[in-house]
Amino acid sequence: MAKIYRVAIIGFGHMHINEVGLAYHNNPTTKIVAIADTKPEIPELRAAPYTREWNLKHAQEIYPEAKVYDDYCALLENEELDLAVITSEVRYHREIVLACAIKGVDVCIEKPMAYNLEDALAMVREVKERGTLLMVNWPVAWSAVSRKMQSLAAGGAIGRVFQMRLRLGHSGPLGMGAKHAGVTETAAPMTGYERAHTWWHRRSMGGGAMLDYCCYGCLLAQWYIGQDAQAVMGMRANLNSEWGDAEDSAALIVRFPSAMATLEGTWATFHPGVPGGPVLYGSEGTMLTTKEGVTIYSVDGTERTETFAPLPAGRESIAAEYAHHKTTGEPICNLVERDYNLRVMATLDAGLRSSDSGKLEAVDSVHWRIG
Repeated sequence: MAKIYRVAIIGFGHMHINEVGLAYHNNPTTKIVAIADTKPEIPELRAAPYTREWNLKHAQEIYPEAKVYDDYCALLENEELDLAVITSEVRYHREIVLACAIKGVDVCIEKPMAYNLEDALAMVREVKERGTLLMVNWPVAWSAVSRKMQSLAAGGAIGRVFQMRLRLGHSGPLGMGAKHAGVTETAAPMTGYERAHTWWHRRSMGGGAMLDYCCYGCLLAQWYIGQDAQAVMGMRANLNSEWGDAEDSAALIVRFPSAMATLEGTWATFHPGVPGGPVLYGSEGTMLTTKEGVTIYSVDGTERTETFAPLPAGRESIAAEYAHHKTTGEPICNLVERDYNLRVMATLDAGLRSSDSGKLEAVDSVHWRIG
């Protein structure tokens, strides 16, 4: 009989739990046995769709067999676990990972990896010392068309990739009309004052468009270009959410050894206004994703669209990937792997530092070498 991996969920501030929780709940070799929320910095004012109280209640309805704890430390003390899924405020990632590592529990952190590179380094050092697994889950990791684009780029479909552009945007995690995977509900209208009482709009908790959205760009640029970033120029501003102190608009310009990337994220728009995915520019053409597949515009004037196949059975979600890795010992998908994500976090951290200093900040510095 196949081993059933015992899973706990810690933190319901991130609405991605509605999708991630289902992945573990529906997977035949993982079972959610316990759940606990974190304590918010300040209380939220409403239990509207995608707020922490709503996410927790929804989880209890979907997997009622899971034991509910008021304190995640008590959960870790009383439960025999294989894995903890962390979907809390970004600021709490470090302390939760350290608590799990002490108990010998693997962790799956919802993106971004950490509040800053210092926290990410502390997390990596602790899991290395304890011999536990650290994964960072990205929704895009389970996108078949994204993997097709990477395969084509690596295979030279547009020659040498020297530039990437990406702009991601919506009206905010709890903004008007926002809809997140895993449930059918859309966000209810909330006042600015109500949203200001959620962690998303509090910089101290890791809220803001740069950590939330530019992190995707840092991951995808590293993946598609196939190089580690060297330096970043970043800028962030609160342009249309004056009731919160976290930025609703952010941009990074990232320098690679032989390429560059322009990465934007916004919570202040109802449509990104550009193709809903990255655009790659190469020495022999341009490439972008569409609903049909990956479209390539070649320098000879031709155009073609490459279709994509589904992800491999048994490795099509973060839950399946975890069980596959633990059962077979095969390497885990690089997009969720610990050290790959540390390099992504180093790029994002350089952008955060640059947005504060107003200067170009180095990525590969003495501050992030872990030995």
